[in-house]
Amino acid sequence: MKTIVVAYGGSEEASGRALERAADLAEAFGAELVVASIAPLDQQVIPNPIVPTESVILPPPAPAADLLDEADEELGRAREVLARRGLSAEYVTGIGRPAEAILDIADERQASLVVVGSHESSFLDRILRGSVSEDVSRRAHCDVLIVH
Repeated sequence: MKTIVVAYGGSEEASGRALERAADLAEAFGAELVVASIAPLDQQVIPNPIVPTESVILPPPAPAADLLDEADEELGRAREVLARRGLSAEYVTGIGRPAEAILDIADERQASLVVVGSHESSFLDRILRGSVSEDVSRRAHCDVLIVH
């Protein structure tokens, strides 16, 4: 195992568990650790109230710069956790669909493993927003560890 990509962001509890597990594995295998925080820039598509057979695309909720700042703050928290453990890592921020961005980062770095956290979300949440961990596990070209 040479490179481990860990998704950090979203649910702080789930991200924290994923980061700790990825750090454990990086230490055990002497692997490089890449911590990715992706600011979701998903556009919302809703039915058009005037013409029900068409859809309306709503703009993202916040400017891209604000989203990147939030991702940077999340990585700052991850950096503190890893520094206390004496581990170094590469830190990557991005904007976009989280699963796609995580998979792109894993492919670019030829990752051996992707680690993602999972939190309890409602059925409606999964239908409306999907599950990043499920999407990553279905589409990854490497092993995926979903930390509960």
